[in-house]
Amino acid sequence: MTLTLTPLIEFPLVKPGDNLVEIIIHSLQNSQITLQDDDVLVLAQKIISKAENRLVDLNHVKASEKAKQLAIEVQKDPRLIELILRESQTILRTRPGTIIVEHRLGFICANAGIDHSNVAGEGNGQEEWVLLLPENPDQSAQQIREGLEKHFGLRLGVMIIDSHGRAWRLGTAGVAIGIAGLPGLVDLRGKDDLFGYTLRITQVGAADELAAAASLLMGQAAEGTPVIHVRGFPYPLREGSLKELIRPKDQDLFR
Repeated sequence: MTLTLTPLIEFPLVKPGDNLVEIIIHSLQNSQITLQDDDVLVLAQKIISKAENRLVDLNHVKASEKAKQLAIEVQKDPRLIELILRESQTILRTRPGTIIVEHRLGFICANAGIDHSNVAGEGNGQEEWVLLLPENPDQSAQQIREGLEKHFGLRLGVMIIDSHGRAWRLGTAGVAIGIAGLPGLVDLRGKDDLFGYTLRITQVGAADELAAAASLLMGQAAEGTPVIHVRGFPYPLREGSLKELIRPKDQDLFR
């Protein structure tokens, strides 16, 4: 068993309205990668959000009274807090510098996934741009998958990932936020282990494991490699979605 991850080279800076399928096809050619059935492409959330014009200039955001009060508590810009509130279902924890929320997409994350880093808009120096997560990452992944499969005539998987912190460990790690054509969760319950014992509770977060591996190559700063080609994913491809990975609230012991 061999798992190979290869960054796509010469990937341009993405702008609102760009056709990511065409850009990925061109970058695959530049990288001299010939796709095969069951290959997977892992995409950084930022290029999806930029292509879908999820950029917001804070100068155009009016903070509510709730946002202003919370901004004092967490020592953040009240306009940013307003966006966090709009993107969240519930505020779970706060402390100076950080707000932990249940995002409207269902997962738990800091600051609703809103990002300042590697974000720039067009215009004058007075603009203060931030980037929101995609509206529907599963749908975004599916559209790119369909475009690539139509072009190449192959069965492929596409995943969108972001960097999240974890409640019980330091450091960020790549996690899946959009899935198309591959499993999010692999259920091994009922299968035998090496010594013949039947597994009863083991479920593998396969999409998150792959996301973490791809994130190592994408990097967090100025690497410029937002798409990773994957060959040798060790589980059969199938239809999948982010919902597989969201822990139900009644099983969430950390909330």
